[in-house]
Amino acid sequence: MNDFYFAMLPGIDHEEMIWLEELTKKFDPEARKKFLYLYQSRRKDPQTILLTCLLGFVGVNGVHRFLLDQVLWGLLFLFTGGFCLIGTIIDAVNYRKLTWEYNKQVSMEIASMTGRV
Repeated sequence: MNDFYFAMLPGIDHEEMIWLEELTKKFDPEARKKFLYLYQSRRKDPQTILLTCLLGFVGVNGVHRFLLDQVLWGLLFLFTGGFCLIGTIIDAVNYRKLTWEYNKQVSMEIASMTGRV
């Protein structure tokens, strides 16, 4: 399996691809396939996070935080109107960073599950 498979992930950027290649460079092909399968199933697409963040402008705040497994932040956004929309605006600007932090954590968890890191 070559590195081209990482490029097929939706919304992947260069930094994430380099991270995944570095994380899996010592994996054998079977372990890399398993890693990719698990990572694809748990990875969040940045565009999805942006769209759910923008739902805050129509009254449903915090959905993106629930998707990122940040339940307390999601509840806080939900009950405060996204901190009067200020938090929602900040998250809409920083959606790529939020998604990257989540995906990086997920990749580390999956790599440790497969016993490679």
